[in-house]
Amino acid sequence: MAAQFDRRLRKAAVTTTVAAVAVAALSASQAPDVTADGNGRRTTADSTPSPSAASGDSATGNSPYYTDLPPLNTPSPAPTVGTPVSRGPAEAGIPATVLDAYKKAESELRQAKPGCNLPWQLLAAIGKVESGQARGGRVDANGTTTGRIIGPQLDGNGFALIKDTDNGVYDGNSSYDNAVGPMQFIPSTWAWAGRDGNGDGLKDPNNVYDAALAAGHYLCRNGWDLAVQADLNRAILSYNNSQDYLNTVLSWLEYYRKGTHEVPDGSGALPVGRSDDGAVTGPSPSPGITGTPGLPTVPVTPGTSTPSPGGAGGSTGPTAPAEPSPPGTGSPDPTPSTPPTTTPTPTDTVHHLENAGTSGLTATAGDTFAGRISTRAETRSGEAVAKVRIRFTIVGDTDATFAGGENVATVVTGSAGVAAAPALRAGEKTGAFTVRATVVGRTVAGLDYRATVTERVADALARTGDAALTCTAGGEFADRVAVKATYKGAVADKVAVTATLVTSATDPAVNDKGPYFKDADGKAVRALSGLTTDAQGLLTLPKLYADDTEGTFVLRLTTAGGATLDVPLKVAKAEAEPSPDPSTGASPDASPSPSADPSADPSAEPTA
Repeated sequence: MAAQFDRRLRKAAVTTTVAAVAVAALSASQAPDVTADGNGRRTTADSTPSPSAASGDSATGNSPYYTDLPPLNTPSPAPTVGTPVSRGPAEAGIPATVLDAYKKAESELRQAKPGCNLPWQLLAAIGKVESGQARGGRVDANGTTTGRIIGPQLDGNGFALIKDTDNGVYDGNSSYDNAVGPMQFIPSTWAWAGRDGNGDGLKDPNNVYDAALAAGHYLCRNGWDLAVQADLNRAILSYNNSQDYLNTVLSWLEYYRKGTHEVPDGSGALPVGRSDDGAVTGPSPSPGITGTPGLPTVPVTPGTSTPSPGGAGGSTGPTAPAEPSPPGTGSPDPTPSTPPTTTPTPTDTVHHLENAGTSGLTATAGDTFAGRISTRAETRSGEAVAKVRIRFTIVGDTDATFAGGENVATVVTGSAGVAAAPALRAGEKTGAFTVRATVVGRTVAGLDYRATVTERVADALARTGDAALTCTAGGEFADRVAVKATYKGAVADKVAVTATLVTSATDPAVNDKGPYFKDADGKAVRALSGLTTDAQGLLTLPKLYADDTEGTFVLRLTTAGGATLDVPLKVAKAEAEPSPDPSTGASPDASPSPSADPSADPSAEPTA
């Protein structure tokens, strides 16, 4: 760590011991709950990284990152809101599009996961450390980087060993994985964590809106509350499992919280120091970006996966073997090299996965599955393997999720080799889907669990009123049918109901006469489906009409779960019009018509 500080100070032309101490003190003072030990190293309470954490189970695969620390002086934002030019330190400026992506992601997470309390400044801190805010904001109007940002290939040569998981689609490397994009996701993590942040229908790790939203969801998984320091530390360490990484991110988080401002895209300050400075990096010694600091990134045609040139960025595939040195040159090594021996990790010993007793995965829509999915990791001989990360992924056309709203969960096996997935909650989509268990960091056949979501049900239906439902032939019913659905005495909400005017109580065939509903075109229909009870289990049917057939009819209501209710409907005979007098053609109650004949007038005087 001290060597990294010295390198940073040399690059910044600060060579005095006093400056080195000042930088160490800054790193300790800027992060919450961060202290410095006697050697200037930073320590943070409750943030010790897990030594057994697999690189493939972090967002970045524990790839290299920028180690530059914030300046000693507090940022001074521009006095005018929205002004792209500031009098404050350059490091406090964040490119406009990148800053917008962070704030948009924070806003969406407030709605999706309000209990997480994600601050956009945390995304900015990680974006600074991972890619220098997308290489100083080199993005187009949609937020996509103008050249791909690709880290070194994770081939185990100075870095983690993660073999290719995306066939080179994201990183252009079909042999090993590389961290990709402004937030440096490895392809295997992006496959489940990727999000569409700009609404274009794509999930592109090279788009800062997509990457920022994905990073927000990644940091908010596991029910973490980032307002709690211990959860904040855990979330950051899950992104890159390094104590120094944690302290660096916390330093930038505190710095951005004190103030920042918007700068034009492409004008952001570029970082210098890297966590892999001086490390043995094998065929990929260059920084984890396509291009060296100060130079533009390599343009990539959208939709292609052409790897960036080896000399301009991180290696994206196997490199050609080095040419042998001419005779008489180089430094001969009389001692043959011996490959180092390594002790297998628990993950290396896993041979297969076994079902640890899971069965009967069925739940009603909206309910939580009663059983938990459990998987046991075993060696070839069937012995349990502890401290292995098992990833559970929901697969298929379903809206079911694990607790917390995620469709992926990672759990470490216990001493019995068993990992139990979080509670599984059914969505509204009915039907079957799969939950797949896989070993993180090892190619072992996955184990699939079939789960089924059934319709919401009701076992009882009752009218909410008792008034008789009557009308005259050719008229309409004054009252509408209203019912309440229950299941085991409790309200049955969102239950599907079918309404059918049946021939009789014993004949369920649809009647072809009598009462009827009207469709959107005003035509008579005598069967309705797609009706649903509300949150209180209530349902009011559309208005009923009657044709000219009199009598008593039956309206039958049914639900999933077997609830049935027959509602009687009575259609009375319409009142008949009075018949006319056959001798006169006038109605019986008609008054005599006036006559011109005086004799027809009783009041007329007799004639002489």
